[in-house]
Amino acid sequence: MTQQHPTLGGLLRALRARNGWTLKEMSQRCGIPLSTLSKVENDRLTLTYDKLLQISQRLNIRMSELFAEDSNSPEPPVTARRSIGRIEDAVRVTTPNYDYFYLCPELRRKRMIPVVTRVRAKSIEEFGDLVHHSGEEYIHVLEGRAEVHTEFYDPIVLEAGQSVYIDSNMGHAYIAADGCEEVVLLGVCSSADEQLMESLMHMHGETAKTGTR
Repeated sequence: MTQQHPTLGGLLRALRARNGWTLKEMSQRCGIPLSTLSKVENDRLTLTYDKLLQISQRLNIRMSELFAEDSNSPEPPVTARRSIGRIEDAVRVTTPNYDYFYLCPELRRKRMIPVVTRVRAKSIEEFGDLVHHSGEEYIHVLEGRAEVHTEFYDPIVLEAGQSVYIDSNMGHAYIAADGCEEVVLLGVCSSADEQLMESLMHMHGETAKTGTR
């Protein structure tokens, strides 16, 4: 029988059970309405990035702990993990430069982070400071033309179907190339840091907002 991966509702339910809280107590502690939590735990509703951030802040835990494996559980020799990446299930983060859609959010301790990104910035001046974070990343242009700026190389323009692989510690930025209004990228970020997804999300800072597709 195929093992079912935990849903966000199951993860929150397990977190509540580990702390011995009732649904009402959990609601009071994290500031999420009881009816909303009930729907999430029963997989009838999901939570946006800002609500997940609110839970982590109110409960004084790292956001990654909401998706953390039980440390008491032995690591299985074969996980046979699988997750279908759907935009409607993605965790969306909107910043002045990008709309990020973090795919397969229910998979925990991922070794790579898949992200679909809509590019908003149309000039490096508009973009601002280059971005740095741990690990490496692969970017493939799905739609439009992307201008890639990196700390140690001259800018390049990638057409749809082209890609680039970079060291993410190097400053980098992706903007829409001249004459291009819409750019969509598929990115895969990888790092030895098990908290990579949390690091990427916190990197967005207070400018990040969430919304629906």
